[in-house]
Amino acid sequence: MMSRNGMSQKPGINQIPAIEGLYAVTPDCTGTADLLRRTRQVLSGGARVLQYRNKSADAVLRLTQAAALRELTREFAVTFIVNDDINLAAQVDADGVHLGATDGELQAARAMLGKSKIIGVSCYNRLALAREAVADGADYVAFGAFFPSTVKPGAVTADVELLRQARTEFTVPLVAIGGITVQNAATLIDAGADALAVISAVFDAADSQAAAQDFSRLFIQDSAS
Repeated sequence: MMSRNGMSQKPGINQIPAIEGLYAVTPDCTGTADLLRRTRQVLSGGARVLQYRNKSADAVLRLTQAAALRELTREFAVTFIVNDDINLAAQVDADGVHLGATDGELQAARAMLGKSKIIGVSCYNRLALAREAVADGADYVAFGAFFPSTVKPGAVTADVELLRQARTEFTVPLVAIGGITVQNAATLIDAGADALAVISAVFDAADSQAAAQDFSRLFIQDSAS
């Protein structure tokens, strides 16, 4: 099965795993057991990508949690990305790393991680950044915030038209982020998003598995239409 960007859902040898569907991003969580429990629910609900992001943990806890999540994502055959930290991604043999504006150069990450790993880049609301990232070899680019976010209330905003324009320019997967809910997600998928990066709407839900299933169904409906 192929995604709209032509990437295979189930990677073979030397094939980059897909970036598509529900792209779940972990919340700051000091309790590793609780994080794994909640993440298992989200993966059971159909998340296709998991990004480990923890801005409050120290290096020891980050390594412990990332290693545990790496094993969990292998169990579910889900793509595992580490936020910001190239060294940590290499330590736990993550599928890749996601870089923000101040998280290091893409080419340095490629040199450390190798050609087979995924490198995603935050491009906020700037197509120029995406063009530069793709030219430098980014495997996917992320835009947002598209809606008000409780995780990053001061984030720059992006409009849906930006996503539509990006879809006409780029063949790499496009990830939308920022305040995404089941109620507003369809607009982003229709505009060309291959994946939706979500934290609160799944991890803070009363039933994280059901919330993840609701997001996953949106992509099934999109591919069927």
